[in-house]
Amino acid sequence: MMKSISILFVVSLITSNCSFANVPISKSSFMIQDTTKTFNVYTSRTFDAPVEAVWKSWSDGNEVMKWWGPTGFTSPSAKMDFREGGTSLVCMRAPKEFGGMDMYNTWTYTKIVPNERIEFTLNFSDKDGKIFDPAQMGMPPGIPKGVPHVITFKKLGDKTELTITEFGYKDEQTMQMSKAGLEQCLDKMAASFKRGG
Repeated sequence: MMKSISILFVVSLITSNCSFANVPISKSSFMIQDTTKTFNVYTSRTFDAPVEAVWKSWSDGNEVMKWWGPTGFTSPSAKMDFREGGTSLVCMRAPKEFGGMDMYNTWTYTKIVPNERIEFTLNFSDKDGKIFDPAQMGMPPGIPKGVPHVITFKKLGDKTELTITEFGYKDEQTMQMSKAGLEQCLDKMAASFKRGG
């Protein structure tokens, strides 16, 4: 269970649940219950760094490796193909107490506006970038197969406001765990700016 929760922190994932349940009420009528609701992660952080430096934290593999993964995790590789239509392959390594395994995600970019906006879909993958369903890893059912992300950058003088939205978690608990992991990633990003990049 702890391994699954730790992996979830990093998953930055999202689709929608479109199931409906028909619940009979009488012989002549029935009620339809809509269970389509999904949950989104939303967070905003202001960094004491110029927008160009915060942008580079998402576009340069050496910078991504400084912050990708929650507290205690490391990122041994980030192969970036940072362009619209490109797919980056990022790795996070769990600490020994969580098995020390490497976990891979792809980021497939749909929109890039330099120093302003990045849109991509995060998927779980193997080390070669082959995408698979997180359920194949034994993860909780609230984790969708693909997680659309929208990241915006706003210049505030010498500082930068970063806003991240992840879409489509299937339940609130999974969304909250993903948000907690994301906040830890952003703590690591902030620390990298204090160290001078």
